[in-house]
Amino acid sequence: MQNDALFDEGLKLRRQVLGPDYVDGSIANANDFMMAFQRITTEWCWGYAWSREGLSLKTRSMLNLAMLTALNRSAEIKLHVRGAINNGVTVEEIREILLHATIYCGIPAGLDAFKAANEVLTEIKAFAPKTAE
Repeated sequence: MQNDALFDEGLKLRRQVLGPDYVDGSIANANDFMMAFQRITTEWCWGYAWSREGLSLKTRSMLNLAMLTALNRSAEIKLHVRGAINNGVTVEEIREILLHATIYCGIPAGLDAFKAANEVLTEIKAFAPKTAE
């Protein structure tokens, strides 16, 4: 049984946070096997959890970065750094989240998270240009 209302709500929010190119590409490239994953992710992760009241999208993005650091999931960190920026998380806040998570999750997990975040933040030109002193 599919929950079309949760899917539709989730798809809208997923596109808003992660960008329509990424989301629509993930769905378009899913074969029948992978579409089961796309549906559950869109319905339950985005349609149910992310769309609940009680926490802002910014707070949810901040939590995701910390949890993904704990899980050492660099590819997902890259995706959610983009989402965090879209949700109003600043570069400085991302740095502080990753530093805090490093203390609790360990240096190797923190290093991977910092590398992943730095790659994305550099790519999207989120850093202020260095000035000559």
